Amino acid sequence: MDLFVATSPLFTWLVLPLLIFFARIMDQSIGTIRLIFISKGLKYVAPFLGFFEVIIWLLAVGQIMQHLGNWISYVAYGAGFAMGNFIGITIEERISLGTVIIRVILSKESPELIDDLKSQNFGLTLVDGEGAKGKVKLIFSIIRRKEIKSFVATVQEYNPNAFYTVEEVKASNEGVFRRLKPKSAMGGFAARLMKAK
Repeated sequence: MDLFVATSPLFTWLVLPLLIFFARIMDQSIGTIRLIFISKGLKYVAPFLGFFEVIIWLLAVGQIMQHLGNWISYVAYGAGFAMGNFIGITIEERISLGTVIIRVILSKESPELIDDLKSQNFGLTLVDGEGAKGKVKLIFSIIRRKEIKSFVATVQEYNPNAFYTVEEVKASNEGVFRRLKPKSAMGGFAARLMKAK
């Protein structure tokens, strides 16, 4: 019975390509995250992920080699690779690991912006500079990736036309970082409920 299922047209032309597709999504997602972890210097996590990545890849390729006449498996393999890249990058963005440096160039003084950023406990370095159109103020800050939206929203609130850049930081030493609020043991919903009372 098992042999009949494995050789049936339904298995060959639908089930097998779907299995290859999902296996390829898994291994490529893991591979994308592994490469990002390597770029961030997480040398102990990356090999662990690599082990599972290559095992899943071998299973997918093994099935293709056993069914070389099945062109749908090739399409499934390619589609899984593409989707795996997308999912891997999306997962890494959600995790938001690491730190970044933000450079903000202001064409005019903005003490309110600087005070607001300091009140939010962002570490800042301020430098006077000269731009193409005159004097500028440069703000440098190294922050956690998950804080980018908060930082940029504050900048745009005071200076919507401010020029800024964001770059990955592989390593940093010392510095001032915001303290992350401890998560409530009851979870976000219970915390909001308590606040409403």
